[in-house]
Amino acid sequence: MQHNCDHYNGERYPHLHKRKYGGQEADAVIVGLGAAGGVLLYELAKAGFQVVGIEAGPFWDPQSDFASDELHAQSLAWNDTRLSTGSDALQFGANNSGRGVGGGTVHFTGVFYRFHESDFRVRSLDGAGEDWPISYQDLEPHYTKIEQDIKVSGPKEFPWGPFRGPFPYPERNPISGNAEIFRRGCQVLGIRSTVAPLAILSAPFAGRPPCINRGFCNQGCLPNAKFSTLVHHVPKAIALGAEVLSDCLVTRILVDKQGRVTGVEFNHDGKYYEQKAKLVIVSAFAVETPRLLLNSACSQYPQGLANSSGLVGKYLMPHSGHDVYARFDQEIRLYKGTPVLAVSQDFYETDPSRGFIRGFSLHAHGSRPLGMAVKAATNAGIWGRNLREIMLHWNFYARITLVGEVLPEIKNCITLSEEKDEYGLPRAQVHFTYGENDQKLIAYGVQKCKEILEAAGGKDPFVVPDSAHLMGGCRMGKDPNSSVVNEFCQSHDIPNLYICDASVFVTSGAANPTETVMALASRTAEQIVKTRGR
Repeated sequence: MQHNCDHYNGERYPHLHKRKYGGQEADAVIVGLGAAGGVLLYELAKAGFQVVGIEAGPFWDPQSDFASDELHAQSLAWNDTRLSTGSDALQFGANNSGRGVGGGTVHFTGVFYRFHESDFRVRSLDGAGEDWPISYQDLEPHYTKIEQDIKVSGPKEFPWGPFRGPFPYPERNPISGNAEIFRRGCQVLGIRSTVAPLAILSAPFAGRPPCINRGFCNQGCLPNAKFSTLVHHVPKAIALGAEVLSDCLVTRILVDKQGRVTGVEFNHDGKYYEQKAKLVIVSAFAVETPRLLLNSACSQYPQGLANSSGLVGKYLMPHSGHDVYARFDQEIRLYKGTPVLAVSQDFYETDPSRGFIRGFSLHAHGSRPLGMAVKAATNAGIWGRNLREIMLHWNFYARITLVGEVLPEIKNCITLSEEKDEYGLPRAQVHFTYGENDQKLIAYGVQKCKEILEAAGGKDPFVVPDSAHLMGGCRMGKDPNSSVVNEFCQSHDIPNLYICDASVFVTSGAANPTETVMALASRTAEQIVKTRGR
């Protein structure tokens, strides 16, 4: 197959240099250009690698492709059919995956947390799950590097976890009415809260403006005040000679007779091409990464690539993301301001008196009317007159969102279904059910949300069950029999195959995973450069 590079979206970025490789073998090919793939593309290009990034979705132009419109923004999500089963079947779309250069960073809230030290030692501390093969200290320099590189804004002092600040840029002010309600309720109950650490500028940086509280972070930041790999890492990588192929869906990873990967096959506009590479890095998200590995089964690896342990697709973990709303006498206006401007991690660590292990974060989380109405109807069963009454008074509601840790269970998994997509590939079938500990944690967290809202004057709270932030499916570990990749995200089975995204998470923590994904990508790139440097 001849590799055609003419479909690169250079007309949108004419100022960026692009080297055309034609059918030449690259040093590395990266599948997926989200939080991990964008970092890897830049770091490897900076080290002199000839690197190609392949993305299934478009190369977005924020000025023409993003809009302050909920319906329009649905196009930013990965909307391909995924089959979902289990007692707590997961919903897919905008809350957990993106499609396009930048991936989920294009429409994430921008909440930017480090994991805590305990997140890497859950087996040792709490007797559940497994310990990571790395520690917080292994990621600490990469956390710092990422925060400085993109200028994370945050409070002068962050009262939880090993990192207490300060952040590179000052905290965002003023905060929203919803965040004020949250902090007021927390203060009444003696719960510590703070302004959120955010990958959103509070002052100008690199030609990008500070946030103007437009509030459509989840719909794509048109002014580019919010970080995404689309506006930060990818343009810098292209300027260094990296190549980006957008609107190209990778259908399988290619393998030679010796069992090493040789590149990938991808489809663009109905035609198939190959990109040869000495190294393949899969950064396609917690569903598409296992799916691609399983769909790449061949005579050398009949159970799928990197799957000698049988664990590709296993131990899937979302965060429980239940929303609690309450009505107030004064207008709150959930749509105003950055979605998350106040947080608490007072319930993050295990407290045996609660009756469960691990914990959760709490976010004062804004909303848009369509999102609120749809979730209330579909997830909470609120219909008819009750829903109409709520939406008529939408401006008077405040909301708190739970980000609850979910323990890894092997039964929660991604497999291949019998149903095929337009490329003739089996679709992903995702099975998920909360465990007993998860249910206890959710019940406790939801009750705390109600108490905070009521302490601030809220009435008639109602709960909308939800989930977010998928992780797991290709866990890392030292033992090839019980993990898929090693501590540097390198496949145990195939030395020139790397898997680097949230799928390698061993536990889910109770913090939004984007910063940890990016820190892992930075660490992986550093190791690749060290061992395979040009």
